[in-house]
Amino acid sequence: DATLGLGGHSEALLNKLSAQGKVLGLDADPEALTEAGHRLGAHSGRFHAVRSNFRSLGAVLEKEGFFPLTGALFDLGVSSLQLDKPSRGFSFMREGPLDMRLGPDAALTAEQIVNRWPAEQIAMLLKEFGEEPDADKIARAIVSRRAKKPLTTTLELAECVESVVPRTGHHPATRTFQALRIAVNQELEALTRGLEAAVPYLKNGGRLCVITFHSLEDRIVKNVFASFVAQGSCVYLGKGDAKSAIAPSPEEIARNPRSRSAKLRVLEKKR
Repeated sequence: DATLGLGGHSEALLNKLSAQGKVLGLDADPEALTEAGHRLGAHSGRFHAVRSNFRSLGAVLEKEGFFPLTGALFDLGVSSLQLDKPSRGFSFMREGPLDMRLGPDAALTAEQIVNRWPAEQIAMLLKEFGEEPDADKIARAIVSRRAKKPLTTTLELAECVESVVPRTGHHPATRTFQALRIAVNQELEALTRGLEAAVPYLKNGGRLCVITFHSLEDRIVKNVFASFVAQGSCVYLGKGDAKSAIAPSPEEIARNPRSRSAKLRVLEKKR
């Protein structure tokens, strides 16, 4: 489980595996490791957690001697623990510091970006990582606002964005917060490295499962999967033509509204 979070997926896996089955969980967030440890305490002999970002997956598997893998799961984005805790700075709906680090070891914070980077660089970040059509307008508003007083909280930034972008559908700050989070944590680079590291450690017939929540993540997953299929080492395992992503059912969305934009893609190493 490359994205342990609160341990929900690991718990489900452990309940499905045989008594000899084991799960290794990775997470860069020490708070998540603590919470997951409490949840999975009954499985202590079959579950082991490591504090690490999945960009270092290969090194962790080697160190732990945990391979070949029957499966590897990546559930991307922010965990409920991080999103629901205002002090982590991920939510534009709750007052909190402009942090947005997935783990405490990251050097860069969102506050540093919005208060120190020039408008051109902020605009480029919003376009590249947020696919934000109003990137230039938002960047100018941020620079203008910080000239009077530094932006230090999530609600200050959200209000700043909302002052120049009309509210239609999603909250106007949605793409801005996504872009900042991706930049702070170098998420796209980490994703590429993690996926490319996972496949060589799969046993024949082992599966790599990835849940994405936006097009930037999904594009990387599709490209990495296509590369391994082209090499002849793996096959797609999805719906319809097998390349298609698996979407949540209406029932699942009703139970868990945050799953609405999720896509599951599966790759199987040839037997």
